[in-house]
Amino acid sequence: MLAIDTYMMFLPELLRGAGITIKVLLLSAVFAFLFAFIAGLGRVSRFWIVRFLMGALVELFRGTSLLVQMFFFFFALPAFGVELSPFAAGVLALSLNYGAYASEIVRGAILSVPGGQTEAGIALNMTRWQRMRLVILPQAFRLMLPGFGNNSIELLKGTSLVSLVTLADMTFQARILKDNYTGDQVEIFTMLLLLYFVLALPLIFGARWLEKRAAKGVAVR
Repeated sequence: MLAIDTYMMFLPELLRGAGITIKVLLLSAVFAFLFAFIAGLGRVSRFWIVRFLMGALVELFRGTSLLVQMFFFFFALPAFGVELSPFAAGVLALSLNYGAYASEIVRGAILSVPGGQTEAGIALNMTRWQRMRLVILPQAFRLMLPGFGNNSIELLKGTSLVSLVTLADMTFQARILKDNYTGDQVEIFTMLLLLYFVLALPLIFGARWLEKRAAKGVAVR
C-alpha cells in the first residue's frame, strides 16, 4: 500500500475524533475564561474573604495535576452521588485547571494598570465598579491578550487527556487505530501530530491578530 493511501485510510477516524476535540476545546475555553475573570477579579477584591476563597480555589487547581483532577471528576465523584459523563468530566477539569492559570493573567493585568488611572476615576466621581468596567478592564484586557493566546494553545494540547476517561477524541481514535494496525504506528501518530498543529494554527494567528488590533487602538489614542 502506498504511503499516501495509508494516511488516507486513517484520516476519517481521526477527523471523527477531531470533532470531539473541537467541541471540548470550545466549551472548555468559554468556561475557563469565565472562571478566569471571576477568580481574577476576586483576587483583587476589597473583601479579604473573597480574596482568600478565590486564592484557595485557584491554588488548588494550579497545584494539582490536570490528569488527576479529570480522574477525580470521572471516577471519584460517583462515590458522592455525582456521576459525570466523560465529556462533562473532561470539560470541567480543563475549564477549572486552565481557568485557574488564566486567572493569574487577569489579576496581573489589572494590577499592571497605573494607579493614576484609578485616581482619575475617583476624581471623576466614578464608583468602584465603574472604574473597573470603564477605566481599568479596557486597558488590562490588552495586557491579557498574549497570555490568553498562549493559554488557548495549551488548552488545545490539554484536550488530549480526555482520551484517558474514554472520550473518543483524536488521541483516543489514534490509540484505537494503533491497536488495530500495529505496523502503521508512525503514520497514525504523524497524522495526529499534524492535526493538532492544524487546529492550533487558527488560535496562533487569531491571537496575533487581536494583539495587533489592540496595539493599533493604543497607537490611535
